[in-house]
Amino acid sequence: MILQDTEHRDTALVSALVAVWERSVRATHTFLTDAEINRIKQYVPQAITEVPELVVMYPDGDDPDQTPLAFMGVADGRLEMLFVDPDHRGHGVGKQLLEHGIAHRNVSELTVNEQNPQAIGFYQHMGFVTYQRTEQDEEGGPYPLLYMRLQR
Repeated sequence: MILQDTEHRDTALVSALVAVWERSVRATHTFLTDAEINRIKQYVPQAITEVPELVVMYPDGDDPDQTPLAFMGVADGRLEMLFVDPDHRGHGVGKQLLEHGIAHRNVSELTVNEQNPQAIGFYQHMGFVTYQRTEQDEEGGPYPLLYMRLQR
């Protein structure tokens, strides 16, 4: 698999990453309704475009299909987003991205939905511990958040 730091974010790339986001969210964020997913989806292109550091994972260079498998966004050492296409979950894709983020982007903090136990378990496995909890998400929605730090 190929990790690519991406500064240029054209419409085609953003669209491909939104598709990865939506497939990932539908597979993992089972607490969200279709209406909520569609509402949030409106803001995803802007988030992808504006995140300071974006890393995209592609299949091996020999694979003719260069559709993104996963992506990660980082701002000031904080993991802002990490989404893996569901067809590639459980194959080390998320681990490889996060390890890259820790080693090369100084990722040491993140926020995760409390209602996404698979993600929480993954981050704990990767060395993150919860230091704060909120009852609502940043928009005031009924989605508790866990704030986690890398335990060194």
